Order: sequence, then C-alpha cells, then structure tokens
Amino acid sequence: AAPCSTASTPASTRTVSVLLRHSGSKLILVDPALVPVLGEALRLLPPGHPAPRVVLVEDPQEKDFSPAPAAALTYEKLLEMGDPEFRWVRPASEWDPMILNYTSGTTSAPKGVVHCHRGIFVVTMDSLVSWSVPEQPTYLWTLPMFHANGWSFPWGMAVVGGTNVCLRRVDAAEVYDTIARRGVTHLCGAPVVLNMLANAPEGVQRPLPGKVHILTAGAPPPAAVLGRTEAIGFDVSHGYGLTETAGLVLLCAWKGEWNKLPASERARLKARQGVRTPGMAEVDIVDGETGRSVPRDGATMGEIVLRGGCVTMGYFKDEDATRAAIRDDGWFYTGDVGVMHPDGYLEIRDRSKDVIISGGENISSVEVESLLYGHPAVNEAAVVARPDEFWGETPCAFVSLKEGAGGVVTAAEVIAWSRERMPGYMVPKTVVFRAELPKTSTGKIQKYVLRNLAKEMGPTRRGVSSKM
Repeated sequence: AAPCSTASTPASTRTVSVLLRHSGSKLILVDPALVPVLGEALRLLPPGHPAPRVVLVEDPQEKDFSPAPAAALTYEKLLEMGDPEFRWVRPASEWDPMILNYTSGTTSAPKGVVHCHRGIFVVTMDSLVSWSVPEQPTYLWTLPMFHANGWSFPWGMAVVGGTNVCLRRVDAAEVYDTIARRGVTHLCGAPVVLNMLANAPEGVQRPLPGKVHILTAGAPPPAAVLGRTEAIGFDVSHGYGLTETAGLVLLCAWKGEWNKLPASERARLKARQGVRTPGMAEVDIVDGETGRSVPRDGATMGEIVLRGGCVTMGYFKDEDATRAAIRDDGWFYTGDVGVMHPDGYLEIRDRSKDVIISGGENISSVEVESLLYGHPAVNEAAVVARPDEFWGETPCAFVSLKEGAGGVVTAAEVIAWSRERMPGYMVPKTVVFRAELPKTSTGKIQKYVLRNLAKEMGPTRRGVSSKM
C-alpha cells in the first residue's frame, strides 16, 4: 500500500508513482479523496509503462464527494462482474508471496517488503494472543491499514469477529465522540495519536464508556505521554515491529508487581519495547563490529536483530538490500539501536542514523526527546544533530508547543529546564519552535527533513548557544 496523504502534494504523487512502477500493479483501488493524487501519479509514469486499471471505491457515508462517473469501474460494479461459482485458487505453498508492503522511507527510499502466507498467519495469531484480544471486540481504526498491514489487525478482527469502526480523519474530538457512541474497546496508533488524545482540551475530552485498550508502536513513546494517556483512563500496551515483520513482534509484557510503583516509574517501564512475543523465535542486541550480544546493563547500545517466522522473505527486486538486512543464518538486522536491561527487556534508543556523536559521546536522540516531553508546555519534540565547530555535532531540538504556550516559553527557558534534568552533553544547544513537526503519513516525525534544516543553519560555535 502506498504511504500517501489525502493532499495532492508533489511528494505523495511522486511516491505513489514510484511504487506503482516498482510493483508493476495491474489494478488499483482508490478512495474518492485520493483520486487527484492518483491522477497525478499516473501522469508521472514513464512513457510506455502500462497504467493499472483503476477501481473507484465509493463512500456512501461521505456526502462531499461527487458521484462516480457512469463509465467508471466502481468496487460494487466489480463485485457484480464476478462469478459466484468461482472456486478459490489456494496458494500452492504457505511460503508463496501474499502481500507486498513498502517501507515509509523515513531514512531511505521506500523498499518493497514481501511477506508470505505463513508469515502473515503467524503474526496475526501472535498479535491477537499477545494483546489478549477477546472475541467480538469493537475496534476503532486510528492506525492506517497501510502501516505494516495495520499491524495485522485487518485479518485479526476477522478472526475474532470484531466490529471495525473507520474514520475518514483522525482528530481528538472525533475519536472521543466515536469511542463514546460506538462503545469502542480497542484501538491502535503511533505515539502521535496518544499525544493528541492526552493533550486534547478539556472541552474535547470525554469520559470513557468502559475500559478502552490502546496498543502503541511505530516510534519510541515518551514516558510522559504514556503517563498522561493512562491518567485519562486508557489501558496502554506498548510494542515494537517493522514493515519487515508485518506487525508487532515485541511487547512490554506487564508484571503485576509494577502496579504498586508510582505512576512516573510505571510509565518509564512501559516506555520500553519489551520482550519477544510467542511468534518471534529470537531477539537480541549485538555489537556492530563484533556481532556479539551486548551486556544486559541498560546502557551499552547495539543493533536490534530478529529471527522468526514472520520476518520478510526479502525486498522486492533488490537482492543487495536483502543480503544486507538478512544474514545467511536468518538474523534480520533492523537498523534500530537499543539497549538490553538486566531483566531482559529491550529498549530502543535510536535509529542508527539518528545517534548524535558529540565530542566522542553517543547521544540517543530518543532519550533527549523523552525528557523534553516532560516539559509542561511541550506538545511534540524531535532532536537531531546540528554541526558544531568544536564538538563535531550537538543536539538540536525542534519543538511544537501546546495551545496557549506560544510566545510564553522561550528557547533559553527550555535549555535551562533541560540542564536541570539531563547531563550537560545531552542538553540541546539549539531549540527551534515550529507550529507543527513534519510527519510521514503513518505519524512518524520525518527526522531527515529536520536534519537538513539543522545543517542549513550552519555550525554552532564554541561557547555559543543558538536559540531560535
């Protein structure tokens, strides 16, 4: 599925065009809101490339869209053309390819990720068991289905007979209203969704009709955001997975004795990505040079590696990338940097490209961000490297503020606040306020955009704190 937004931007149309060309799609189903994006994307296909047949999926619940042209092939017409006596052609093998997903391209060009029937079955059943999903839940789609297959829940909800509640747009008021009206019991989302719900104004937040379970992943969630979300009444579970695992394969399995701890400590523990789920055979963190497991000290960083039945078969039309990511012994190298705690719980510290090296010190941008989220005025925070004439590079924080805080909080105040709560080498030397941070369509902050902005500022000089 192509990661694109409902707005017809040059980036989204180029991405869709590239994915259509790379995948060789012969048929494409399109929502009315994305017709302009698709039209531009098809025009960008190279001369001679066969355009896929377009099927328009009408939305009778949305009154703002014009009716489909009479000559258009709609989804309902396509169903009417089908043969009700057609016998399903089963795959010859459970290892046959079933689905092609594309990575979000936050650190490189999107890659086509191939999953087989067996892998999808494993991760789907694994997700239901790990999250303890009961029969007939009411599931709210606050997670895009194109985000690692909706973490396998399009299939999972069918397995347990769940009710799917879909939203055309995700905003706090509509989410709270839908939870109340539909009796929602389960929903998933990246930490940006939790942050949106936790920071919603008092007039928008509504009492929950009962226990509502949220599963979050996609980016390391700050402990402060987890704490605020649970304070509202949501039951938050936290996991980890990638497009290459088709869903979540780590979960912060909760221990009963942790319930006796203070709320801040519970949130800190829940911010860890956790332990492998039953369907993932092995998880480890290894040193990049030696390939050996790092000590379980919660401090030594290494690369997260995975081995199990739902790891991708490889990258479509890219043997070099497949060989680089999946070794001969079956280990998949994720590119994520983490630590292993003494109790065996894994915690992500960064993407390998996002680690900041300042004066020889390795700084986890995720760790700095997590602390910044504790500032009462901070809505979102992202930390990247900015060149520095003396240290090589130093942390540069891009921050959006909560409603009403603009003009009140200064960069100097944020830096001073940070000095009281983190080691000196981790304190952002630059703070940049933005109304909104750039994100992918799956809600991940686009750090490469921010890295480019930080480079364009030029290097900071010794003894100078740049404040913007």
